[in-house]
Amino acid sequence: MAKEIPIGTRGEASIVVGPQDTLNHHDKDLPLIYSTPHMIGLMEWAASHAMKPFCDPGEISVGTAINIEHRAPTTVGATVKAEAVLESANSRFYVFRVTAHNGMHEIGRGTVTRAFVNPTKVAERYLKGNG
Repeated sequence: MAKEIPIGTRGEASIVVGPQDTLNHHDKDLPLIYSTPHMIGLMEWAASHAMKPFCDPGEISVGTAINIEHRAPTTVGATVKAEAVLESANSRFYVFRVTAHNGMHEIGRGTVTRAFVNPTKVAERYLKGNG
């Protein structure tokens, strides 16, 4: 059963893009441009921040699906802000509309789906072979 999280619940996350957040960090032949995986991670953090106040003790939220468009480049030194807004809840899955901005342009958008889990209980299930 889904927890009652109000539709429209918001979360945010932001970073200043550093060289470690770029394509170049993993392949020196590529430019110092903010990477898609890092942008998606920031969007996931924004959605996680929205869900955190609704976590029971010992519980966290985890990503279960992503559908993201990376629409514009961002360079080192820019501040990127991601926002997640709860759009729907279905059973135990929560779908967030996410966006990322670099202060001048929307650089990404899409959806992130998350669910609540208790890592201790999940680990116990796997240890018992019921995972």
